[in-house]
Amino acid sequence: MFDFLEGYDLLGSFWTTVQLTVFSGIGSLVWGTLLAAMRVSPVPLMRGFGTVYVNVVRNIPLTVIIVFTSLGLADTFHITLGAPDDLKAQGFRLAVLGLIVYHAAFVCEAIRSGINTVPVGQAEAARAIGLNFTQVLTLVVLPQAFRSVVAPLTNVLIALTKNTTIAAAIGVAEAGLLMKEIVETEAQLYATVAIFALGFVILTLPTGLLLGWFGKRVAVKR
Repeated sequence: MFDFLEGYDLLGSFWTTVQLTVFSGIGSLVWGTLLAAMRVSPVPLMRGFGTVYVNVVRNIPLTVIIVFTSLGLADTFHITLGAPDDLKAQGFRLAVLGLIVYHAAFVCEAIRSGINTVPVGQAEAARAIGLNFTQVLTLVVLPQAFRSVVAPLTNVLIALTKNTTIAAAIGVAEAGLLMKEIVETEAQLYATVAIFALGFVILTLPTGLLLGWFGKRVAVKR
């Protein structure tokens, strides 16, 4: 039944999807946390930058951002993020950059909602004992905020996993691109779609269940 898959690197394409998810997820978490810090910063310029970034990026289609990283950064500005001759690595890194730029905006808003759940009195008490803004944020506020937003961050991670298929727009050999090639070449449309849909369920369902359980374990009791 699945003989038509012979000759296609199915596991390799999903491994590329996993790599895109891991690297983009880590980058989105770091950049999104910095954006959230900017949004609650006492410095007006930083608050303004964070607000503009989130509101602009969230309203740009991810496809546009991914294509811009290839056509804009690589082709126009010659920013390759790697060896110019290694097109495979270059496309992968540019796709990771585009995914980070886009999903960091959603990570930022999730973390900012967690920051808003921390009682104001705790931050005031921390400032009263001499801690500065950075110390209050990193030692008092963010540890509690992260514990309260595991579920929203899980949703962002699952969305990121599925959105890696858009990297096919710039030729990254992940699952979405391979599915497109098989559909165009073979006469097994429904079987192909079912296999790739099952593959993404296998990637996302355990993630959601595991992080959902973890979120309940670490949730702050108020």
